Amino acid sequence: MKKTLFALLGLALAGAPCIVQDAFAAAGGKPVRIGAIFSVTGPASFLGAPEAKTAQMFIDKLNAAGGINGQKLELVLKDSGGSPEKAVSFAKQLIEEEKVLAIIGPSTSGETMQIKKLCEENQMILVSCAAAEVIVNPVAKYVFKTPQKDSQAVTWIFRTMKDKGISKIAVLTGNDGFGAAGKKQLEEIAKTDGMEILVNEVYDKAATDLTDILTKVKGTPGVQAVVNWSIVPAQSIVAKNMKQIGLDVPLFQSHGFGNRKYVEQAGVAAEGILFPAGRLLVVDDLPRSHPQKKLLASYKKDYEAAYKEDVSTFGGHAYDAILIVTEALKKAGKPESGAVRDAIESLQGLVGTAGIYNMSPTDHTGLDLSAFEMLTVKKGKFTIYKK
Repeated sequence: MKKTLFALLGLALAGAPCIVQDAFAAAGGKPVRIGAIFSVTGPASFLGAPEAKTAQMFIDKLNAAGGINGQKLELVLKDSGGSPEKAVSFAKQLIEEEKVLAIIGPSTSGETMQIKKLCEENQMILVSCAAAEVIVNPVAKYVFKTPQKDSQAVTWIFRTMKDKGISKIAVLTGNDGFGAAGKKQLEEIAKTDGMEILVNEVYDKAATDLTDILTKVKGTPGVQAVVNWSIVPAQSIVAKNMKQIGLDVPLFQSHGFGNRKYVEQAGVAAEGILFPAGRLLVVDDLPRSHPQKKLLASYKKDYEAAYKEDVSTFGGHAYDAILIVTEALKKAGKPESGAVRDAIESLQGLVGTAGIYNMSPTDHTGLDLSAFEMLTVKKGKFTIYKK
């Protein structure tokens, strides 16, 4: 399985589609093609690499079991490197040349927003693996996403802050699509939740040192906690810089912190970080009766056995995206875009890695607040936060 994936990734990096030829020839029928745009390389590779691996693992396993409705599936993978321009180009290829049924991904919110209109205009199903709420708000008929909503993450952060007696905060956000979307939600919900933002700073997403901003935070009287909303590399840099300058207040991160590699990069500075996330990272702590336990344990076991690395919530986003498309394909009974789109919108009680999906015409994420747990870092490991 690993050799197959690495061969596919090699083709993707050369700009060619990834096609599992032999399995479909043996099947004697035309495969259903599913497009994927992931940041396999580049600054967002911590998102895209596990997503690509997960999507291929899922389809390999599905094909080995006979496919769907008698048809095998084919993953057509493109590596955007985190570039919105490449994402647009690849989306056009997948729609116009590859004739895929649906596209899963991209990995980042900025890329997703660049191709959202293109997919909608071409009636192409898009199930994004990015988190920004603007992807599905306002609702676009053919556009869905798998991560929990930004507003739900902010609600969990502010709820935990209230439990800790925190009401005056500093907000730091990266200048990418994910950071901008999080900043908006933090500002809006702070007004209704009684949170006072004393410092509100935006930094370059590629910044490698944020000491100047954090020194400003330290010098601002009354700051009780810091919220950082970003992807790599700042998630680790903020924690390290805070420790270096002695800024001793709680650090809350967004739901984009769900990868053990971020903890490893931050080192001892990661200790005590708080962030909302799905339950994949703490599956071993869940009771056997939990409705997600079986799926989460199975995915974690399969992924870690195949790739010899820790599972992450980002790979889980891809798992859920391909799960949603394939479950809708089963329900539709035919690989027709409109029928599959309608089936996605009617999915109810679908257990995924991020939570239990209940889609509707007005909700193209389908997850509620119960999809989150508040997690913390304790002795270098993720654990459920307890008051």
